[in-house]
Parts: sequence; C-alpha cells; structure tokens
Amino acid sequence: MVRGMNFITEPSRKTPVARRTEVLVVGSGPGGLAAALAAARAGVEVTLVERFGCFGGNITVVGVEGFAWYRHEATVEAGGIGREFEDRAKAMGAAVPESQSLSYELDSEGFKLVADRLVEEAGIHPMLHRQFVAPVMEGDRIAGIIVESKAGREAILAKVVIDATGDADVAHRAGAPTHLTPPEEMQAASVMFHLAGVDKSAFMAEVKADPQTYKDWSTGEWTVETAGKEDDMFSPFLKKPFQKALEAGLIPAHLNTIAGTWGALHDTGELTYMNLVHLAGIDGTDPDSMTKGEIEGRKQAMLAIEALRQFMPGCKGVRLRNFGMTIGIRDTRKIDAAYNMTERDVREEARFEDSIGIYPEFIDGYGVLIIPTTGRYMHIPYRAMLPGKVRGLLVAGRAIGGDRIAHAATRNMACCAVAGQGAGVAAAVAVKHEKDVAAVDIEQVQSELLRQGVRIA
Repeated sequence: MVRGMNFITEPSRKTPVARRTEVLVVGSGPGGLAAALAAARAGVEVTLVERFGCFGGNITVVGVEGFAWYRHEATVEAGGIGREFEDRAKAMGAAVPESQSLSYELDSEGFKLVADRLVEEAGIHPMLHRQFVAPVMEGDRIAGIIVESKAGREAILAKVVIDATGDADVAHRAGAPTHLTPPEEMQAASVMFHLAGVDKSAFMAEVKADPQTYKDWSTGEWTVETAGKEDDMFSPFLKKPFQKALEAGLIPAHLNTIAGTWGALHDTGELTYMNLVHLAGIDGTDPDSMTKGEIEGRKQAMLAIEALRQFMPGCKGVRLRNFGMTIGIRDTRKIDAAYNMTERDVREEARFEDSIGIYPEFIDGYGVLIIPTTGRYMHIPYRAMLPGKVRGLLVAGRAIGGDRIAHAATRNMACCAVAGQGAGVAAAVAVKHEKDVAAVDIEQVQSELLRQGVRIA
C-alpha cells in the first residue's frame, strides 16, 4: 500500500536502446527542424524526436502562421533554412501573403506536409510520438535521452544532442544552469484558433474604413513601447468589437485582455491565425498550469467569437474551424549560456566574431514592439547556445541565453530557425572532427553556414 506516502521508489529496470545516431535533435519546432536539416545537409546522421504527430512546433502544433510578419522593404535577414520554410510552403500551396508585411503566412496544416517533405529529402530519421523524460549521462557529458511512448520506455544514444524543446528541458534535467522566468513575469500564453464563415468583402470593407495601427495596441490593459516609426503602420488589430462586447456585458469585465491580431482572410471565408487570447501567469513547465490555460483559453476564444458575430461586420455567420493542438507558450526557461545576450545587443546591432547568423532589429515582447524597417540587424553568437556544465549539448530555439528583452527578440520563430541552423551545423562539425561542441572551430562552422546560404555578417 502507498496510502499516505509522498513518493514511491520505482524498481530498477533495463531500458532498451531504440536507436544510435550521430546527432540527436529533441523537438521539431522552427529551431529543431532547422537544426536537423542543417546537420543532415552537413553530412552527418540525424535523428529527430518529436512528442506530437507532426513536425513544425509553433507553426503546426500551436497554429502560429505568421513566421516573418516583421518583414518590410528594408528588412535585412539571414536567409537560410528559415527563408526556405517560407519558399517551400509557397511552392507547395501552403502559404498566402501575410496581411501586415511582405512575408507569406504559413498554413499550419499544409506546413505539416512541407516539413515531412523536408525531413524525408534530407534523410533524417524521424521519431514522432515520443516524449523526452530524462537525459542519459556519462559523467558531465550527455550521451542520449530516454523517451516514453506507446512503445514504452526507450533510450536513444547520440554523439551530440541538440535541445530544441523550447523550455530547455534536456539542458535543465542534465544539470545545466537555467533560469525560469517567474510565472507572474512571463509573457502571456495564447490559445490560437482559426475561423470559417467570414464574409470577406464586408470584413475587409470595415478594416479599410477603420484601419488599425501598432499605436492602437496600447489600449486597455496594454502599453506598448515602440520606436515611434511603427505607430502609424497598419496592423491587423482587433479591439473595438471586444470593447463593445464588454460594454454590452457579453464579455465579463475582468476579461478586458481579449484583443489582438488576425493573420489572413481567404476567399473561402477562413480567417486564420487568430491571436486574441492572452493568458497571464501560465507556466509552460507546469502541466497543471497548462491544463488551466488550455481550458480557460478555449472559453475565452468562444467569447471572442461571439463578440465578433455581434459586433464585427462580415462575422455574423462565423464559426470555429479549429484550435491549435496545444497552447502557445512564449516564455519559460533560458539557459545560462557561455554568453547571454543582452538588451543592448538586440537594440544596438551587436556584432560577434562567433556569429552563426543575423537577425533583423525585431523585438516583440515584455511591452516592447520594434519593427525592422530601417535595415538594422544584429548577430546571433554561437556561445548563446552553449549551456554550462554539460558537454555534448547545444540548445536551440527560444531557450538560448539572454535577458528578457533579448528573449523578446530571439524567441521569434525566424530567429529560432537561425539559431537552429547554426546549432545543427556546429553539431555536424563536432561529430566530423571528434570535438566537443564547445571546442569546434567556429570558422569551419561559419564556412558551412555560408555554403548553406546563411548570411552571418
């Protein structure tokens, strides 16, 4: 009997090794998918582990379709695999012009097929439906991971592991120093959804008659700092229907955070990438907190839909098409890296000798919004992906080292792809030259990145 006990002791067991590989990428969001592709294209054996049934992470699982919504005429970017995501999606009919920029919005369902194609073409070994649960350690070196699935408990061993979980799960459990943002300070989580049944002509007539700008984001509960140049730029922002719904008592007074942006309106009447629900205090590393967020987020989404029906032209017959497969998390753990990026780096065009790619001056988070319209950009340093105390491990995606404003820049999906491609190439170089990832020749890494079409300076 275990009644009254606060813990149980599990019996020891032998865990079968399901696979041995040269580079193991854990998580297949924009950072992990880019890392796996880059490593494979650099000539090493790659295994890609994902807990859901598709690749793409935020794009496919959460439904965040605006991959590069910051792009304007003067924007300078790294290119590489991140841009390839967009180009391949366009070629496969899985992208449409984005409503507020010169980019293309990725179709969250269609991109599942794009990612499948990219993974197959690169010869990556896919392992979907497997949840990371523990690292396999040899002293201070990570030698692989343990996963759980319908097949039970399995081990996957590797020469280099890339943590692309978004939450630094692998690094944290392997003993690397990490920092978890206090829940009350975390950027809000979102439940994304898509709509059907919109009268496009009526909806767009209202948008054109009353165009919203980034200045309008600073209303109600939000105050957004801009550089000034953003204030009069068009934004697909919706606030007034929800304000009317609040005044009418349709939305409870305490839910005055319901507002936000839409992505694309199709001729079929589909209105996609509805980013209207913002849930403060949801901790993406706490399953109970996420459970609360998922349920509350869906409730708020339905209130938002009813408000649109009653108060937004073109939406009288609107209906829910689908929710994202899981809640969208912006902010949890970051590693304490060999170099932690700073607010000054992202605001003042930082330059680094170990650059693995550039990223435009785009900051979105913690009440700051800077759109890259002037050609300014920063370098992403390789050292920001090197965790402390654990050998054989790189961290890609939104968990790289940095302070809060640096995170507001580097958390964005296109930047995650830049960091991921750099991590993948570095992992391949480490394997080929039998070196730890902290000791690779950065010039060899940069040379391969240039060969793969990445702008690094």
